[in-house]
Amino acid sequence: MPECVFCRIAAGEIPARVVFSDDRVVAFRDLNPQAPTHILLIPREHIASIADAQAQHEPLLGHLVLVAAELARQEAVVESGYRLVLNHGPDAGQSVFHIHLHLLGGRKFTWPPG
Repeated sequence: MPECVFCRIAAGEIPARVVFSDDRVVAFRDLNPQAPTHILLIPREHIASIADAQAQHEPLLGHLVLVAAELARQEAVVESGYRLVLNHGPDAGQSVFHIHLHLLGGRKFTWPPG
């Protein structure tokens, strides 16, 4: 989708601090980090939100989570802990309508979030 900022990042049209890229997923550092480690992971395929995901997206979404786990190891936040966040809709904080998984770590988090 040409107007989607995350599609444009995935296509290399908008610069980002990419930390991982393959044929299905791109991961890059968040411009407004909420933790010392804050990486956004996006599928290259445009899916507006998790509510729009279909059964055929299951392998892609599983890959997204596995890449996040590998990046957590590379960022050395596995021992202390990290959080994966996937928001749906404006009330949950989704501001870009392209599925994206936040990998947050490097500080203590509280519960409940938000």
